Amino acid sequence: MRGTKPPSRPARRVHPVDEVLPAGKLAVYGFQHVLAFYAGAVIVPILLAGAIGLDERQLIHLINADLFTCGIASIVQSVGFWKVGVRLPLLQGVTFTAVSPMIAIGLAAGGGTDGLLVIYGAVIVAGLATFLIAPFFSRLIRFFPPVVTGSVILIIGLALLPVAALDAVGGGSDPQPGNLRNLAYALGTLLVIVAIQRIFRGFMATVAVLVGLVLGTLVAWGLGDATFDAVGDSSWIGVTTPFYFGWPQFSAAAIVSMIVVMLITAVETTGDVFATGEIVDKRVGKDDVARALRADGLATTIGGVFNSFPYTCFAENVGLVRLTRVKSRYVVAAAGVIMILIGLVPKAGAVVAGIPHPVLGGAALAMFATVAVVGIQTLSRVDFHDHRNVVIVGSSVGLAMFVTAQPDVATAVPPWAQIVFGSGITLGSIAAIVLNVVFHHIGGRGPAVAGTPGASVRLADVNRMGRAEFVAVFGRLFQGSGDVVASAYDRRPFADTGALRTAFQEALFSAPREEQRELMAHYPDLGGDRVADGEEGEDSARDQSTAGLTRLTEADREEFAALAAAYRERFGIPLIVCVRDASTREHILRDGWRRLENSPAQEHAAALIEIAKVAGHRFADLVADANPIASARARAFRGDR
Repeated sequence: MRGTKPPSRPARRVHPVDEVLPAGKLAVYGFQHVLAFYAGAVIVPILLAGAIGLDERQLIHLINADLFTCGIASIVQSVGFWKVGVRLPLLQGVTFTAVSPMIAIGLAAGGGTDGLLVIYGAVIVAGLATFLIAPFFSRLIRFFPPVVTGSVILIIGLALLPVAALDAVGGGSDPQPGNLRNLAYALGTLLVIVAIQRIFRGFMATVAVLVGLVLGTLVAWGLGDATFDAVGDSSWIGVTTPFYFGWPQFSAAAIVSMIVVMLITAVETTGDVFATGEIVDKRVGKDDVARALRADGLATTIGGVFNSFPYTCFAENVGLVRLTRVKSRYVVAAAGVIMILIGLVPKAGAVVAGIPHPVLGGAALAMFATVAVVGIQTLSRVDFHDHRNVVIVGSSVGLAMFVTAQPDVATAVPPWAQIVFGSGITLGSIAAIVLNVVFHHIGGRGPAVAGTPGASVRLADVNRMGRAEFVAVFGRLFQGSGDVVASAYDRRPFADTGALRTAFQEALFSAPREEQRELMAHYPDLGGDRVADGEEGEDSARDQSTAGLTRLTEADREEFAALAAAYRERFGIPLIVCVRDASTREHILRDGWRRLENSPAQEHAAALIEIAKVAGHRFADLVADANPIASARARAFRGDR
């Protein structure tokens, strides 16, 4: 109709990551990120200054420069421009991986500011190299499946927990594990965070960490265990200038060492990007990884210019995003602005520095553990029936925890190898990547899907089988005739065990109705004597024994027999139930009598579904028998008995 206004398109929904919150919330949430990150941010300049012989005035400038550059780097990473910055709520901080190499470079150059200038030369070049190789590194994304990313994220969370524990007992400068007050501050802060998360909803729940830190600090201050004397001794303005300590010096050995560090941190950044993508429910691709690495490289170069160090995504704050569920990347940008201000105002930094270590440690215990939980969530998508994945996860996590628990083992290897062995995150991440390549990309015939460890049948063998051999190996998945298995054979080749499992399901549901009815007729009655006596085969006994149907009392046996007779009379087929998915015998009986009220068509469909479930469990048994280690681990994870 003329003059009618065309309907307007509905407004496109903004993803929570791109949501711009009110200024007040941005400030509060951003400040919470700063508090969570602060201790980890300043520890690197403190360690470096002490090792290469810098004085207190130089250390203060390093801390200010570090915070100032952290702010710039975090804004670049979260807001982004051109192809730089992943545009996720990822906060940037100085990587711990670089501490040992930087100390070695500084001492080799004579220590003091002379050593610092050589460090900055290596940092600048390594940052530029990282920026340039970012797109090529992102093409390796196929080498980071869930088994790798989940392992890396889990390792990050577990490896960071000792850092939180050290803070909880007083910090690295004065740890006192036997101090009851330290324990009370740490556990009290953690208890406040948990209580707020349990009691409150909405805004209060999201600032639980901030409230815990503030309350813990106030209690410590009231009891005389927190002091803010440094605030009065600090100046109001402290501007960091480029090349404050002098022009950088360039050493080939130092540059190579720092480039290796950045390649290693690229792996950690990739894990953090995937972890954050999981948390905020936003898909991460190779272009996202490239943008994140470009931001790392640019921030590292800026760090070298402004008297700071190599930068990477800070895993500590990944846990905070998970804990608070605040997904906006502009919260991290606000944190970046706050860090710039703190870097320019030493008095503000002194206030934050007044938070006692045990209070920080209590909050960190909650945040770091949530990173590990994200790793577990990612690993839940991994097929642990494939023993290769068990080896990858077990070995990488084991190595990471080994050097985390015994950090002095790094002294047993040459200096160049200490870059790897000096960090559990680094060693575990590299192990996960290398093992994934070895097991999934180099040679091999695929996972064992049947047989025994000494005589296993692998996926490549399955794809080469003739029809008769295929039916002989997999015929036990279904009762009676092997027609369904033979039909699945026609769907070769199978790309993986999942495709093989799917082929059996599709063959079952696409079979003619008469063939399906014939298959149903071969399934034994629940709780029958033939199953208990083993006359129906090992698989049927294994199925029904999980609910104790092979060990029934006389009364229970009679009730199951009555149900079976009534069901056969009503539908003409046996009552088929995937007993392994049922909770109790009583539940099976109650559900069976209820099903008598259904229509024949509905029960035909229900029987097919139950047969598919039974076949799925039997298929898992085949894989488990070929991979006993994977079987034990998977059953323990599921809580099977």
